[in-house]
Amino acid sequence: MFRLTQLLNELVAPTPAGPHRDLPGPVVIWNLIRRCNLTCKHCYSISADKDFSDELSTAEAIAVMDDLKQFRCPVLILSGGEPLLRPIFDLSARAKAMGFYVGLSTNGTLIDAAMLPQIAAIGYDYVGISLDGLAATHDRFRRKAGAFAASLNALRLCRDAGLKVGMRFTLTQENAHDLPALLDLMEAERIDKFYLSHLNYAGRGNKNRKADAHFQTTRAAMDLLIDRCWAGIQSGHRHEFVTGNNDADGVYLLEWVKRHHPAHAEHIRQKLVQWGGNASGINIANIDNLGIVHPDTMWWNYPLGSVRERPFSAIWNDISDPVMAGLKQRPRRVEGRCATCAHFAICGGNTRVRAWQTSGNLWAEDPGCYLDDNEILPS
Repeated sequence: MFRLTQLLNELVAPTPAGPHRDLPGPVVIWNLIRRCNLTCKHCYSISADKDFSDELSTAEAIAVMDDLKQFRCPVLILSGGEPLLRPIFDLSARAKAMGFYVGLSTNGTLIDAAMLPQIAAIGYDYVGISLDGLAATHDRFRRKAGAFAASLNALRLCRDAGLKVGMRFTLTQENAHDLPALLDLMEAERIDKFYLSHLNYAGRGNKNRKADAHFQTTRAAMDLLIDRCWAGIQSGHRHEFVTGNNDADGVYLLEWVKRHHPAHAEHIRQKLVQWGGNASGINIANIDNLGIVHPDTMWWNYPLGSVRERPFSAIWNDISDPVMAGLKQRPRRVEGRCATCAHFAICGGNTRVRAWQTSGNLWAEDPGCYLDDNEILPS
């Protein structure tokens, strides 16, 4: 995850760059249920509005939570499917009481005035609600009429309850045209955070990868996001902008800094190197609805082990698995353009899933890198 606002704030109030950042334990994105009331085109878990068998029980989830705490995992992002289709409030309250940062990742359509008191009582540290365009685009993307209105209402309800809320947007060729208006909506509705996810090739997102944003579209979207973020910082607005699933974003921002604030370029480069780029298998982890551990949420077709058989902590530290060994290796032994890129220390080879899905080679260059050859050459 690339924290755009945090990096651009370094132009105003620089902080010292330190060594490569490792969390005490990984951020865990936990898919507590696979069922969903929507069938979105880019869903990595291929969820549907039906029950899936053999999901972790509440008692099993509590045992996993205890292990995650002992393993010093700082953050739990509760997701699905649609997590609110499962009774998760007791688990959420327990996670908060244990000291986790607890996020809720939801499509928002089930959050209404009746449910809001339960959401507010938990005090989620963050509620991310998906909006993949304005009404017509979003409803087509999510395959449900009225989904946009329900999700926007959920954002407003959570905002008015004092919760930190954010829009989650997956960029494709089919919805890129709505990005400017969504950012305007964020401003008008006083939404705290905007998360732009690049399409990753997992689940239905892999089946629909022809809708992935072409490189010029991606660059235009990043230009817009950077400009909006910088304008907000200058005007004192406190919106937060984050991107995910394409670690070339760090290099692209560095090029923007070189053009507009060259005196700060080396400092920004050092901060980006400190972050270290792609964190799959290192600082980002996934547990699916069956208790299967994956290097991140886009790796559902690659199981590392089951928490029913071994604790998460044992699975995560086991580098006898060749994929985990390769992901944890520094530097990763990537190939093609990624291997010769002058900014490899910033990006870390980007997203391995796209390389795997398109070439069958986990360590091939990431086809989603939108930097041109001149931008990856040594300066």
